[in-house]
Amino acid sequence: GRADVYFILADFQAYAAAQRKINDMYLDQKGWAKSAILNTARVGKFSSDRSITQYAEEIWHIQPLKHKDSIKLF
Repeated sequence: GRADVYFILADFQAYAAAQRKINDMYLDQKGWAKSAILNTARVGKFSSDRSITQYAEEIWHIQPLKHKDSIKLF
């Protein structure tokens, strides 16, 4: 058998080059902070609550419990 059956190393050079670039970018604290803030702000529509609600409606076809039916945990 082959040593790299799943071709894990097929793109290792590209991965290593990207990692070197990221390392350099991380050293620029202001630039890194700006990039982190902008990336977070641009996430937009994603939220775990929205994702779970969408799965519940479109995949599982279930509805949330009404507040009066829910269990009080605290």
